[in-house]
Amino acid sequence: MDTFESRPAQPLGTDRAGLLGRLGTTTEADMVIIGGGATGLGIALDASLRGLSVVLLESHDFAGGTSSRATKLVHGGVRYLAQGNIGLVREALHERRALLHNAPHLAQPLAFVVPGYKAWEVPFYGIGLKLYDALSGSDSLGPTRWLGRAATQAALPGVRPQGLYGGVRYWDGQFDDARLALVLARTAAAQGAQLLNYCPVVGLQHEGGRISGVQWRDAAGTAQGTIRSRCVINATGVWVDQIRSMGSRGPGMQAAPLVQPSQGVHVVVDRSFMPGDQALLVPRTSDGRVLFAVPWLGRLILGTTDTPREDTPRDPLPFQQELDFILSEAAHVLTRAPTRADIRSVWVGLRPLVRPPADDEESTKSISREHTIEISPAGLVTVTGGKWTTYRAMAEDVLDRCVQASYFQHLPPCRTTDFPLLGASDLKHGGGSLHAQPGPHLYGTEASLLAELPGTEAMLGLGLSEAMVRFAARYEYACTVEDVLARRHRMLFLDAALAHAAASRVAQILHEETGVPQQPTALQELAVQYGARVP
Repeated sequence: MDTFESRPAQPLGTDRAGLLGRLGTTTEADMVIIGGGATGLGIALDASLRGLSVVLLESHDFAGGTSSRATKLVHGGVRYLAQGNIGLVREALHERRALLHNAPHLAQPLAFVVPGYKAWEVPFYGIGLKLYDALSGSDSLGPTRWLGRAATQAALPGVRPQGLYGGVRYWDGQFDDARLALVLARTAAAQGAQLLNYCPVVGLQHEGGRISGVQWRDAAGTAQGTIRSRCVINATGVWVDQIRSMGSRGPGMQAAPLVQPSQGVHVVVDRSFMPGDQALLVPRTSDGRVLFAVPWLGRLILGTTDTPREDTPRDPLPFQQELDFILSEAAHVLTRAPTRADIRSVWVGLRPLVRPPADDEESTKSISREHTIEISPAGLVTVTGGKWTTYRAMAEDVLDRCVQASYFQHLPPCRTTDFPLLGASDLKHGGGSLHAQPGPHLYGTEASLLAELPGTEAMLGLGLSEAMVRFAARYEYACTVEDVLARRHRMLFLDAALAHAAASRVAQILHEETGVPQQPTALQELAVQYGARVP
C-alpha cells in the first residue's frame, strides 16, 4: 500500500484502448471490486483515498442496473421512521447531508408536501414529520410546516382540491443517480483507481482454499487477464449470489441465496400534471404502499411499486398491474388523471433486499433495506442491500470489515465524508437545476470543459448537445448509444420516443469519437421497452 497522498481532482481521458492496455499490464492490486454500481463505486473511492491500489470491474455499464433506476431521492427514510427504525433514519439523514455537500451540482434539497384528504391526516402526519425534522438536527434542510388548504394547492398545483383539508411540507433531497455514479467513478480514477465497464469477471482464483484474485475478460473479447489481490469485493447488487456461487468450490459448498429481488416501477409524465417545484407524497395508498410525484429534469416521476420476483433480468419490464396501480393512485390525488397514453417513459429498478430466514413469509416491504456484509469461508467479501443515500457509509463499513478480517493491517481514516466529487464547487443548494431539463449545469465546474468541445449549440432534444455526447465518450467511459442516452444524459428515462429519434445521430458521433461502429437499433428497441410509441 502506498503512502496516502490526495491526487488533484481533474478529469482524465477514458480512451478504452488505453484503459484496457493499462489493465492488461496490471497483475496485482490491493483490492479488486466486482460491480460498478453505487456500492462498488463508493468503495473504490474510499479505498483509493486511503492509498490502496484498486481495480473495479463492471460487466455492463456503470450504474447500468439498479443504481440508475432509483426514485431519484436522497432521503432519511420517512417509511423507516414509521417502522420505528430510528437508527437507520439517523444514519441516512447524516449521509443525506454529506451527499448534498459533496455533489451540489447533482444533489439538492427538495420540498415534499403530504396532502390530507381526511381530517386526521394533517395533524397525524405533521407530528411524525416534525419528529423526522428533529432527528435531522444540524443536518436539517428546512423546517416542517403545516399548510392550510390554499397553501397546499399553491405548493402542489394540479393536486385534486375536492375534499382537501390541508397538508404538511417537509424537506428531503433529490439527485441524478446515474450521473452521480459516473462522477464517483471518475473521482476514484483521479485518485488512482483503475475502473473499467463492459469487463466482466469470469472466474475467481483460489490458492490454499482462499480466493486470491480474479480472471477478467473484455466484453468485446479483445482482451483478458488475471489479477491477484489481497481482497476481492463482491458489490454486484441483485446479482451478488451469482458471484457468490462462483466463489463456492466443491459439492455442498453452495451458499443459500442472500438476496430477494424486489422491483420498483417508475412512470414519467409531463410536468403539466403537477407543474410546481415541490414533490407530492402519499404516505399510505390503498394497499399500504407509498406514492411519490417528483419533479425531475423537466418531467414528473410517479412511483413506485414493491413487487417480489425471483429472476434478475438486466432490463426488467413492469407488470401490467404495477402500471395500473401507479396510474390509479395518481388519479386519486391529481386533478388530471394520467393515462397510459400520457406515459413518456417507464423504468424498473430491482432492489437487492436481504432475504429473511426461510420460515419468514413476510412480504418484501418488511425485508431489510439495511446493507449486509458477508465474508465467505474462502474470503470473498460480499456487500448488498442498502440504498443510494447511504452508499458512502456502506463503503466505509466494508473497509472497516476488511481491516477487522486482517486483509489490511492498518488503513488511514476514511476521507469521504467531506470529499468533494468532480464538478463540485461552492455551489449553493436550491438552484433548481434538477427541476429544469438537463443541461450544462449538471456538469458543475466541468461545464467550462464541456463548452470547449465541438457541438455545444447543436441540440438533439431535451437539453442534449452534440458536445455532451463527445464529453461522454472522452471523459465518461461511454461505449454505446444506450450509455449516452440512458445514463450520461437521461433522455431515455425522460422521453423514450425522443431517445429513439436521437439514437442515430448519437451513434454517428460516438463512431467519430471512438472509432467503433455503433448500432442504434439496439437502443431503439430498448426505447420501445421504455414506453416509446414509434412507427
